[in-house]
Amino acid sequence: MGLEATCIARVGAQSSRGKAHLESEELIFRGDFRLAIPFREIHSAAAKDGELLIEHRGEKIALSLGEAAAKWAAKISHPRSRLEKLGVKRGMKVSVLGVDDPGFIRELREQAGELTQGRVGRDADLIFVAIDTRAALDRLRSLQAHLKPSGAIWTIREKGSAKVTESDVLAAGRAAGLVDTKVVSFSPTHTAEKFVIPLEKR
Repeated sequence: MGLEATCIARVGAQSSRGKAHLESEELIFRGDFRLAIPFREIHSAAAKDGELLIEHRGEKIALSLGEAAAKWAAKISHPRSRLEKLGVKRGMKVSVLGVDDPGFIRELREQAGELTQGRVGRDADLIFVAIDTRAALDRLRSLQAHLKPSGAIWTIREKGSAKVTESDVLAAGRAAGLVDTKVVSFSPTHTAEKFVIPLEKR
């Protein structure tokens, strides 16, 4: 989950009270004006006297966050890696089904203890499955049989696609008897939703 706060934002001579959100890859502010700043475009982030000070594309932006300013600055300056966001830890057994992302596969090979592609290994800690159609969601029920009790299934789908929506994925997971616990940005084009087996069924 991201961070959020009601604050005053200053950009040059403009100032506005509104809501700031710190997501996994961008800073968003909505007030009399709107800001959406990807971390990769932030030149510097620092906390001073209760303000988060951002330099972005030559502009200086200040958000009055009080004691939280230092925490926000640290998260912007040192964002978690993709594998950290997805809960991939060294030595895990990981299966990947249909996810076309060579960079992700390379990251997994460096971290996972056992990686299977195109099929599901036994007692997997994590299963990543591409969801390109609503019909593909039917796999969620059978995939959980290959999980460790404490494992998780991550569905990977295209952002903003009408073919498979967030509501479709969440409804299918719940219908399969799973619990949705997290949503993260998988890449600039894709979103990942996490499902686990309910505690009472483990």
